[in-house]
Amino acid sequence: MLLIKSGTLITASDTYQADILVKDGKIVEIGQALHVPDAEPVDASNKLVLPGGVDPHTHFDLEMFDTVSSDDHYTGHKAAAFGGTTTVIDFVVQEPQGFKYSVDLWHEKAQKAAIDYSFHMNLTHFDEQVAIDIPMLVQMGITTMKVFTAYNGRLRLDDGSIFQALRIAKENGMMVMLHAENGDVIEALIPEALAAGHTTPEWHALTRPAWGAADAGLRVAGMASVADAPLYIVHMNAAGEVDMLQYAREHGVKVMGETCPQYLFFTIDHMRRPDGAKWVCSPPMRTEVDNARIWDGLSEGTIQTIGTDHCAFFYDGTKPIEYEGQQIAIPGRN
Repeated sequence: MLLIKSGTLITASDTYQADILVKDGKIVEIGQALHVPDAEPVDASNKLVLPGGVDPHTHFDLEMFDTVSSDDHYTGHKAAAFGGTTTVIDFVVQEPQGFKYSVDLWHEKAQKAAIDYSFHMNLTHFDEQVAIDIPMLVQMGITTMKVFTAYNGRLRLDDGSIFQALRIAKENGMMVMLHAENGDVIEALIPEALAAGHTTPEWHALTRPAWGAADAGLRVAGMASVADAPLYIVHMNAAGEVDMLQYAREHGVKVMGETCPQYLFFTIDHMRRPDGAKWVCSPPMRTEVDNARIWDGLSEGTIQTIGTDHCAFFYDGTKPIEYEGQQIAIPGRN
């Protein structure tokens, strides 16, 4: 048994000082001045005692851009645990072979899991058979599916398919998650930037304008209102998104928002540094004004969650690194 003494306990509703008795890995008692002679004492005076964190947004062992994300369901889980996160929710890639094949593949990847985990489903293809099959996800323990309004021709669904997915989610006690950007605008701006020779990292942000995120978020929130279905907007990064979320919530839409640490602390100026490629993420960081509005959204309760959107890649895919005594190399861009 373990007796954590005199810590400041933080729960979902209260903060107070107490002792915690742990037996066989489970909390069995919380109280003042607990006396358990057989328990191993841990002095938590002047320390905060929190529940394990839940990261609602991760991407492990994900193949993309002719490489694979550098953390898998062991290394990423281990890093999370060191930071006090004890549960992560990863995204399953929708494979052509169907939902069962896709989920089984991700369970196989997660055999090396180091902490608790769950899954969301990426919904990147939609037809009559997919519509019929979506409810089976609930039987697999997956009640959330993510749609995209960007990455045309790869991940994006048309608005009609997103609306149908919202309706199916409502009927089956599920929730749709939204990656909100304007894919048509992005696909127009990228070739123009490349043709003009704009290849430095900040152009990743300049070709993915913040207004596109704001308009996509409000548009799909409108669909969710008509479908009377819940919506969860992921990785919110722009002031306009927070404004649109606030508007939708004030008008009765069942919509929640998520942001990430990078959108609270970093800006497009970090991509202008000599190592600017290290600061590239999608969606990109914005400005200090955007960061401040996101902080406001959190403090006001307009935004409900913080996730990492963890999807790391080697900065230099030509050089191995040492991990747990072994040389690890993941081919990729440098």
